[in-house]
Amino acid sequence: MDILQFLLILKAHKKLMLVTLTLSVALVGVVSLVFPKTYSATASLVVNVNGADPVTGQVMQSQLVSRYLTTQADVIGSHNVALKVVDNLKLIQDATYREAFQRKAGTVASFRDWLADQLLRNLDVKPSNESNVFYVTFKADDPQRAAQLANSFVQAYIQTNLELKTQPASQTAAWYNTQLGALRSNLEKSQAKLSRYRQNNEIVSLDEKLDVESTRLAELSSQLVAAQGQTYNSLSIQNHAGNASAGVVNNPVIQELKEELAKSETKLSQQSERVGKNHPDYQLAKAEVDSLRNKLASEVHTVRQSIDNDLSVSRQRESALHAALTAQKAKVLELNAERDVGTVLAGEVESAQRIYDQALERFNQTRMESHSDQTAVSVLSAAVVPLSPSTPNLPLNTALSVILGTLLGIGLALIKEMSNPRVRSGRDALTVLGVPVLGVMAADNKALPPLRRRFGLPAPRPV
Repeated sequence: MDILQFLLILKAHKKLMLVTLTLSVALVGVVSLVFPKTYSATASLVVNVNGADPVTGQVMQSQLVSRYLTTQADVIGSHNVALKVVDNLKLIQDATYREAFQRKAGTVASFRDWLADQLLRNLDVKPSNESNVFYVTFKADDPQRAAQLANSFVQAYIQTNLELKTQPASQTAAWYNTQLGALRSNLEKSQAKLSRYRQNNEIVSLDEKLDVESTRLAELSSQLVAAQGQTYNSLSIQNHAGNASAGVVNNPVIQELKEELAKSETKLSQQSERVGKNHPDYQLAKAEVDSLRNKLASEVHTVRQSIDNDLSVSRQRESALHAALTAQKAKVLELNAERDVGTVLAGEVESAQRIYDQALERFNQTRMESHSDQTAVSVLSAAVVPLSPSTPNLPLNTALSVILGTLLGIGLALIKEMSNPRVRSGRDALTVLGVPVLGVMAADNKALPPLRRRFGLPAPRPV
């Protein structure tokens, strides 16, 4: 079948097609007028995911934004939000809904849950593709009821969004509140233990006391080294006291006596050469020499006795300093042990204090979150009462009925033609009979040329 045959078939069955089109448009128009009218009201809201949380200061990660928005769309259409709408509008007291529920025989759901399910059937939540805007549409047979329920769903969602934020924070705050009591008790016990230890050991400042005792230990060590050096010096002098080069010889008194003795001995030697031993001058010189020798011996004895005394005193001082140094070492070691115990106890107090401070900070934060009345959702535009019904859409239905009626008329024309085919052109004769066409005899020669001109056919040749 070519385009000419198709057009000829349509021309032959134009009455059938016109009747079909008229019936289709009339039927759709009647159905559209009889069908109950439905009104749609739409409210829009914005979910802010870019700002920081006013309490925690946290910012949502970019890869979680799409998942968060999808979750919010599910929350808007959830049964929990629908139940809040039922409660806020007190729909349980509506007699119309009560009668509709009673007509539902065999239902096991409660009236409140049934109402929520009925509302969700007429709710449509559509997120924007390029922004964080949500469109909440509700359909109802009453335009005012449609706008009321759309706005009520938005408010119920905002309330639910706030509850989902504050309820976990309230539970966490309550848990932290119970834990703070145990942490506070642990901190008080640690502090009391450290205080008892300091009182029992009479510790005001353990570090300062240890520094004083350590300084004293260093001083005693220095004094002991000096005393040991003095002892070694005295012992060396004592060991060499009989030697002429010893410290005894270096004594200035002994050196002076030796000089005087040498002069007296020289004088005695001169007197012995000049006079005899019984001469008074000789006797006087000899007596002077003896006197000086006795003084020198006495002074040497005194010096040696002083060296022995110095050695004894040095040894006693060294022994005392050694004992004091040993006692001071033991005291410093004891203080070190006390400081180690005190450090452990102070560390326990510090750790308990740090844990308590962290728990207290988290408790205050979660308590603020539980009392927060701010949410990331804001209403962009509230639903208004629609002026015209969304369904049925008479202009749209009429346009569709024209299209469908035309297609149905074409289909019926083709079906009728195939059930009773006719020869309507030379091409049909060639196709059906399989013989060439020699000429065409028209019933109306005046009507044929315009038709041929309309379809671009050549004029017929005479037979």
